[in-house]
Amino acid sequence: MVFLELSGDGRDLGVLSLDELSSQPLLTSAFYERNAALSPDGRWLAYQSNESGQDEIYVQPFPNVNDGRWPISRDGGTRPLWAPDGRELFYLSLGGELMAVRTQTGQSFVPGNAQVILRGPKFTPANYVWRSYDISPDGKRFLTILESSGETARAELNLVLNWFEELERLVPTEP
Repeated sequence: MVFLELSGDGRDLGVLSLDELSSQPLLTSAFYERNAALSPDGRWLAYQSNESGQDEIYVQPFPNVNDGRWPISRDGGTRPLWAPDGRELFYLSLGGELMAVRTQTGQSFVPGNAQVILRGPKFTPANYVWRSYDISPDGKRFLTILESSGETARAELNLVLNWFEELERLVPTEP
């Protein structure tokens, strides 16, 4: 498991072995590394770092992070997320757009060019530490927390439990 470690003035990434219940540093520097995301095959680590003077997205091999490094974003980026098939890497631009980068993985990593795939309502502001969006397991839909305009913001969440039983009650399968 990769985790964020707050140490002194820095925010570094560490790795926890669940087999041995021990942790060790993974990426440490004078800069902030955070929002780690492992590729679905567990071979690549995407993360956010401010070493360029603004937050950017990078990819390194995992667990051997010293075996290479690829910049992904060019004009700022936060909160990386891999597509379920590992062929795309998503992140938020500093302007709040959802970006996608096609990737080729194998013995090495080859990133494509970033493209905007969603504009419009802004995702939660970039100063939040956690990722405010996720992708469905089939890779076809996103679930997001959008920035509130303040005019219609409501603190309400509808959670439906046992929905399959309710569906069977409403639409019986027997004639």
